[in-house]
Amino acid sequence: MSEFRIHHDVNELLGLLNVRGGDGAEVYIDLLQKNRTPYVTTTVSAHSAKVKMAEHSKIPEDFLRKYDELKSKNVRNLDPLVYLLSKLTEDKETLKFLQQNAKERSEMSANAASSTTTSYNVPATSSKMSMQELEELRKKLGNVTASSNVPQSSEVIRKMLRDRHNKKNPTQPNPVFPNWVYDRPALIGDFVTSPTPVGDPVVAIGTMPLAAQEQALVEDLLYVLIGVDGRDIAAQPVLGRQSRSFIVDPSLDMSIKELVNRILPVASCYSTITRFTEEKSSFEYGQVNHALTAAMRTLMKEYLILVTQLEHLHRQGTLSLQKLWFYIQPTMRTMEILASIATSVDKGECMGGSTLSLLHDRTFNYTGDSQAQELCLYLTKAASVPYFEILEKWIYRGIIKDPYSEFMVEEHELQKEKIQEDYNDKYWDQRYTIVQHRIPSFLQKMADKILNTGKYLNVVRECGRDVTCPDAKEVLYTLKERAYVEQIEKAYYYASKVLLDFLMEEKELVSRLRSIKHYFLMDKGDFFVHFMDLTEEELKKPVDDIIPPRLEALLELALRMSTANTDPFKDDLKIDLMPHDVITQLLRVLAIDTKQEKAIINAEPTEVSLSGLEAFSFDYIVKWPLSLIINRKALTRYQMLFRHMFYCKHVERLLCNVWISNKAAKQYSLHSAKWFAAAFALRQRMLNFVQNIQYYMMFEVMEPTWHIMENNLKSFLAEHVDALQSDSGFEATISKFDSNFSTLLLELLDKLSIYSTNDCEHSMINIIYRLDFNGFYTERLEKMAIERSQKTAA
Repeated sequence: MSEFRIHHDVNELLGLLNVRGGDGAEVYIDLLQKNRTPYVTTTVSAHSAKVKMAEHSKIPEDFLRKYDELKSKNVRNLDPLVYLLSKLTEDKETLKFLQQNAKERSEMSANAASSTTTSYNVPATSSKMSMQELEELRKKLGNVTASSNVPQSSEVIRKMLRDRHNKKNPTQPNPVFPNWVYDRPALIGDFVTSPTPVGDPVVAIGTMPLAAQEQALVEDLLYVLIGVDGRDIAAQPVLGRQSRSFIVDPSLDMSIKELVNRILPVASCYSTITRFTEEKSSFEYGQVNHALTAAMRTLMKEYLILVTQLEHLHRQGTLSLQKLWFYIQPTMRTMEILASIATSVDKGECMGGSTLSLLHDRTFNYTGDSQAQELCLYLTKAASVPYFEILEKWIYRGIIKDPYSEFMVEEHELQKEKIQEDYNDKYWDQRYTIVQHRIPSFLQKMADKILNTGKYLNVVRECGRDVTCPDAKEVLYTLKERAYVEQIEKAYYYASKVLLDFLMEEKELVSRLRSIKHYFLMDKGDFFVHFMDLTEEELKKPVDDIIPPRLEALLELALRMSTANTDPFKDDLKIDLMPHDVITQLLRVLAIDTKQEKAIINAEPTEVSLSGLEAFSFDYIVKWPLSLIINRKALTRYQMLFRHMFYCKHVERLLCNVWISNKAAKQYSLHSAKWFAAAFALRQRMLNFVQNIQYYMMFEVMEPTWHIMENNLKSFLAEHVDALQSDSGFEATISKFDSNFSTLLLELLDKLSIYSTNDCEHSMINIIYRLDFNGFYTERLEKMAIERSQKTAA
């Protein structure tokens, strides 16, 4: 979590709790930042927290039911939230404060509700409602009740997903299956339930002998296991995401009926899986769900082969109900897991990264069950293939090809030409953004690196260069996280190097920054002397009377006549006459994204017209991709600094002109010249102040800060090069560890030696002999003892 996110969350929490005064938000923010750890809630701690919360709740069954419901919907951060709540239950003081705060807030809301009238137009009790009003009210209540209780149909969900996609990508609409695919239920492979009941059988199965009952039930079960109703076993209609239930002939023998009821859950799982694979195969549900359903279909083929083999045994007359139960048992566990996954994905309305998160969590939850874990691992690997293909194109080439909006990085339509106009970092921050619910849980830690890797490559691609990572390898899902983490880190370092080399060498970023320093921080003294001499008369005029082309011509003349002529980027310097003074400009910038922004922008201009000196500023043309770094936000800061410094320089010139004009006082007599003494002293004090404040700003603030920035830039480049040179970096790391370890161990041995000698703790010598058993450190310890004795003698 970033520092700004912590600021936002703490302030929002204090606002919700109505906390006023006290230590303020900064104290809590500092505390959170100091104690921030990369803590991940484990399954064990989450389970114990759930049990503790259930014990503290008034109705434990309701809490556990709600927890299971949210867990089945794959709600993110559920376990960390429950863990946090369980910790709050242990803190009595916090609990007391929260209860008091809840009571106060409820009283405030009750008072507010009683003091205000409701927004509904409820007729008075004495008046009668017309039939039209009554009918309208009934329809509204019926719609609300229906929308809250009845689950949305698959057709409605598909249409909603399709409309959402088409809104984001109007040029690339989703393909749609023809209506007959959904209108013909016999094509699905699931039970076709008719609203009218099937006619009663000629002979009730309960009147038949047990052997005949068993054979008839075996045949029925073989049909039911592949989604076809039997003669004595019929499937019940389902609504929404319900599990399939069956009706067995009540006249059936109890022993046979009990065994049949044990086998029927397999048919129910088959029905759930079949409906899931048919529904999620639609284009609207994305490639990850398509890959998952394809993997499930592969497993279902194996299941149908098993049923076919059982049918072959039945035709040979060797399949009894007990044998069927025996042969079907290994498959039951597989079908239960597949149906459970299908139900969870369906309930959570998972797509893309959220589907992979659910599968990943299931895989880890089955750690003790090797077969179940292997099955979930197979499904996760298959489902992750299309997601990782999108990931590979992003981290290796900087391209997003995400037709179904499943990938964690989302692209927004922004024009890079507007970077020179915007006062914020909208292009860099908002062109590509992270969508939290699309991040697979196993890639959560690497999300920022994945985003930046593609961003870096995309910047280079926008400049017309095709870049591809030379270490590009296929990313595959494994339980060993380090496998794909290493590939992502390699791609990240390559992308960083490519962008840095491109900016530093081809686009000459450092030279550009120095060029900006020459003009905006008044680094070229002779240029400004020439420029101010040439434009002094022009800038004294009101800003409306100034002719900008004339100023541009004088600027070019000053550039050619000074040392600035050696600057290769001098032609990018332009004149800018601002519509407001520097104070107003500063206030407008500070008001961006605040409540006062509209008020300041819409404020009426003052009647006092600006002079050219007050409105004058430089502007600088920066092209892509340097405009990402030297954007309008950065240039505005430089402009405000320049306008302040330029006006100070103008005031200094005026005071110097006064000093020159004061030389005329020498022609007067000594008696009359005394009247000028106070004026001369005031002028000198003013000049002294202006020159010293300029010196302070330029040589004690801006110049040291500029050198710090350059040194940081150089050290950053050096560190990045070192990180890329893995071989030499490994040796340096080992030598550093060796040096640190040896130094600390020698200090420990030396302290032990002093302690054992001074305090007569001779047993401490044994530790020294054990640690330095072969005399490896003896020579160094002796040197340290000699140096210590020399210091003591001195």
